[in-house]
Amino acid sequence: MGDQKESLRKITTTLALKNEEITNFICCQKQSLENLEGNSSRVQEDLETEFSSLHSVLDDMKDSMVTRIKQERASRTYELQSQLSACSKALESSEELLEVANQTLCSSEADDFTQAAKDIKDSVTMASAFRLSLKAKATDSMSHMMVDFTQEREMLQAIKFLPVPATPEILVSECQVCDNTVTVQWALPEPDSKIDHYDLEHRRTNHEGPPRAREDYPWMVVEGIRETEYTLTGLRFDTRYMTFRVKACNKAVAGEFSELVTLETHAFLFKLDAGSAHQNLKVEDLSVEWDSCGGKVVQDIRKDKNRTNQSPMHSPARTAMNSPKRVPSARVGRDRFTAESYTVLGDTFIDAGQQYWEVRFDKESKAFAVGLALRNLGRFDQLGKSNASWCIHLNNWLQQSLTAKHNNKARTLDCPIPDRIGVYCNYEEGALSFYNARTKTLMHTFRTKFTQPVIPAFSVWNGSFSVQTGLQVPSAVQSSQRKNSGTSSSNASLT
Repeated sequence: MGDQKESLRKITTTLALKNEEITNFICCQKQSLENLEGNSSRVQEDLETEFSSLHSVLDDMKDSMVTRIKQERASRTYELQSQLSACSKALESSEELLEVANQTLCSSEADDFTQAAKDIKDSVTMASAFRLSLKAKATDSMSHMMVDFTQEREMLQAIKFLPVPATPEILVSECQVCDNTVTVQWALPEPDSKIDHYDLEHRRTNHEGPPRAREDYPWMVVEGIRETEYTLTGLRFDTRYMTFRVKACNKAVAGEFSELVTLETHAFLFKLDAGSAHQNLKVEDLSVEWDSCGGKVVQDIRKDKNRTNQSPMHSPARTAMNSPKRVPSARVGRDRFTAESYTVLGDTFIDAGQQYWEVRFDKESKAFAVGLALRNLGRFDQLGKSNASWCIHLNNWLQQSLTAKHNNKARTLDCPIPDRIGVYCNYEEGALSFYNARTKTLMHTFRTKFTQPVIPAFSVWNGSFSVQTGLQVPSAVQSSQRKNSGTSSSNASLT
């Protein structure tokens, strides 16, 4: 009966997952149908606009060319009419002179003939007919105004929809996830010299499968990539995966997006457990600040509560705990660190693998410590003072010192004090190392054997610090660990 129930539960789980997958697919298809309607209307409107623009250009060119023909005709008409008018006047004058000459020839008086002949000769010499050019100033040909739109007509007939770039393919085997950077490579099915650039989109997700109808994170866009690869740097991996897609673009249009590719972005992600924090520590997200009035405020609240016996909903304690200076506690009071253990823990245990995180602290803090602790670290235990915690401790009280502490034993570290420390834990190897986070220089390594889960631990007195999580183990740290694995040095375990 039990086996059958277990088998049925597995079948039920499988069916539920499949139903969710189908539901997501249906939602995506419905969205695609809506997008298709909108995109079709848009491209049709664009097409009509382009043709209207083309008609407008042709009409403008026609009007301009017709105007030029009219201007040419008017200019030549004026020239020809002017020349025709001049020739007509010259001809009329010449005919009158010819008639006079003929009448003179018929005259019988010698004296009159001599004077008339002289006058006619002078008139002929000055006649406009002999000074007139009989070469036409303009021709009647308009062949230079003729057009041949054969090539243009062929170009118009060759108008087609824009050539859409081919869809790229992301080369999963060439993609790399390392040092909180992601390098994505892709390729086209065939080389295309008309490709102008690529657009890459990426999105964080906690789901490895196909896209869901509603994702928790939006697409982030990187435009204008000229090469077929791109590297995203400075990432914080606060989700399990990142999804990528890319499209090619020429100068006119963009192609289709590639198939989605999901890459795993493993990193150690945790928050600070405000419920474990000492009352003098003000915890806000991943930052902690010393608050000298924290403990006194709570004590005054408790006294006032006992004296007035107000209801919990309206008590001063509740009001103070929800004020901007205090983060509401997720645990009961007995789990808080107290006395001189100004400590706060992370909210996630480490029980396997290699993990890494960094902490930036105020170097003027009177005291600061960072390290690991076991579950059973006592409320009164200071970090490094028992066998349940390991830490690096900065002391600025009276004189400055930097020490590695465990089980109430300390070793002074001969290295510069950084403003940011990287913490590396290899649970299986029992290694806890501290690095200068900027230079990745090894400061100290504890070597032990973890017999139960451990948890990030921090302590500060009269100072502040902030934690950066979602980090992968840096390559430089991994290389350092391989180099120093099994070696005995000043960084060996405290005994």
